[in-house]
Amino acid sequence: MDDAPDFADFVANRGDALFRYAYMLTGNPHDAADLVQDAVIRLRDSWPRVRRKHSPESYVKTTITRLHISVWRRRRREQLAWEVPEPPQTVAESPLDLWDELGKLPKRQRAVLVLRYYEDRPDAEIAEMLGISLGTVRSQASRALDKLRGTVNQDRHPGRSRR
Repeated sequence: MDDAPDFADFVANRGDALFRYAYMLTGNPHDAADLVQDAVIRLRDSWPRVRRKHSPESYVKTTITRLHISVWRRRRREQLAWEVPEPPQTVAESPLDLWDELGKLPKRQRAVLVLRYYEDRPDAEIAEMLGISLGTVRSQASRALDKLRGTVNQDRHPGRSRR
């Protein structure tokens, strides 16, 4: 196990960045931590091969993305809650928080935006990572951006209704 120090150094140095990436995908620190842990375990199993041939960080981020997709495909829209949620605040009462608005998007749209704008990945790579067509990547990004623009316009002009 002469690879152990290299692996431990990689995890120690890049663990926070991997957590931030997973948090951007999930919007939940607990789910993000679980994703990073699962991905790092998978990396450990293939560390000698990945270290020689690939960028370990790229490998882990791809693994995190695929694990996240697998989770939301299984769950779909079912969200269990321990407590009844508080009534939502109106936009006029609270300042616009882009992260909150991003969290309201469907998971696939959020994943496409995170991969496109946070990770700066090309559409073809996003399509491959998510297992969807190039056209679906573009339509999901367009729909997500339209929703976010509508939210921004509502915040600027609270009395107007969206078209």
